[in-house]
Amino acid sequence: MAVTITGVVSGSPAAKKRIHAGDRLVSVNGKPIVDVLDYRFYEVEERLTLELETPKGLRTVKLHKPEYADIGLEFETYLMDKQHTCRNQCVFCFIDQMPPGMRDSLYFKDDDSRLSFLFGNYITLTNLSEHEIERIIDLHITPINISVHTTNPELRCRMMNNRFAGETLGLLKRFADAGIHMDCQLVLCPGWNDGEELQRSMRDLAALAPAVESVAVVPVGLTKYRDGLTPLRPFTAEEARVVVDAVESFGDEQLKTVGTRLIYPADEWYIKAGRPIPNEAFYEEMAQLENGVGMSALMRAQFTEAMEQCEATSVAGTDTVLVTGIAAEPLMREMVELAVQKYPAIRARVLAIRNDFFGDTITVAGLVTGSDLKTQLSGVVCERVLVPDVMLRHEQDRFLDDVTPEELEQTLGVRVQVVSADGASLLEALFE
Repeated sequence: MAVTITGVVSGSPAAKKRIHAGDRLVSVNGKPIVDVLDYRFYEVEERLTLELETPKGLRTVKLHKPEYADIGLEFETYLMDKQHTCRNQCVFCFIDQMPPGMRDSLYFKDDDSRLSFLFGNYITLTNLSEHEIERIIDLHITPINISVHTTNPELRCRMMNNRFAGETLGLLKRFADAGIHMDCQLVLCPGWNDGEELQRSMRDLAALAPAVESVAVVPVGLTKYRDGLTPLRPFTAEEARVVVDAVESFGDEQLKTVGTRLIYPADEWYIKAGRPIPNEAFYEEMAQLENGVGMSALMRAQFTEAMEQCEATSVAGTDTVLVTGIAAEPLMREMVELAVQKYPAIRARVLAIRNDFFGDTITVAGLVTGSDLKTQLSGVVCERVLVPDVMLRHEQDRFLDDVTPEELEQTLGVRVQVVSADGASLLEALFE
């Protein structure tokens, strides 16, 4: 198998060896190149032998470069082939709950081990070929992020609507034995994988430590677009308290016996349960931030530290509204009020945005849309709106519903400013 080269960086080692777009890369130092993981792993050496398919036939190129320097080849896609799609039909899949008419990329279900390693995406293990499994082990590709959900094989098959989902749980042990580190997540659905099933999953994953480095326990996210899907409901406040107690109790025992909590509840559980979120130290290495585990504690700590170090004596006093989701509103309000108390010239307040787009069961800031901001900020008098960057896609150019910050600004007639979702950046923005 060979990968087509679509471009060569000017002045690069590849350009100096007269490698051209249209040539096909077959191997590096005798190792076949299938995709980006092969390429990135083998190109780090100082001395390389490249096998190429060219219009004139096979060609061998030897080059010398600094260790870890890029060869200078470009390919049609970052992965160098197609992104792997998910074969499951999980009862809780968020993508199945998306409204119609959104951009195509939002409907794509990925289950790609390469994206797990490169970008932290979660995989289910059900989409791995034996070649990929052996490559993860042979190249020691670590850590990988795994959506486990339950360690009960039969239940996993039912939850994921995949008859192989239970069988692939065996890969956890296989990876652990090979020294591959894993960060795992359990998305809980009430009446499915909570209660005794949660206890079982926590025990089974803890038994694989230290290869399993952390586990996030996350509540299912349910939108209003569930017609024809498996009936599911949100957790009640009392059920959330039960989950928090179970996970904290298990973590306490782990901390005593092995020195790490290992398993952590997502911030949403505490908010739903009406419980205070633990302090930053509770979350140790903050390994599950991307799953919403410890984000509130970290932001609070960052903001407090920034307040202590702040030497500002005066501020512009711009009349500011900071928007956020329903879940984060108490924390944001607490921080802004602290800043106003210390610096009375700050004129800022927090507005929680109800999620009418996806439904009011969705309360996180990251799923607030531009259309809801337009509607709920209409008539709000201010000079500036602060928007946390988590509301925008990775490129920071638009909300989930394709509304841009510029469109929002034009609609509201006030300045819209995007601010990084960390405590120090928030405090700095309040002074602008």
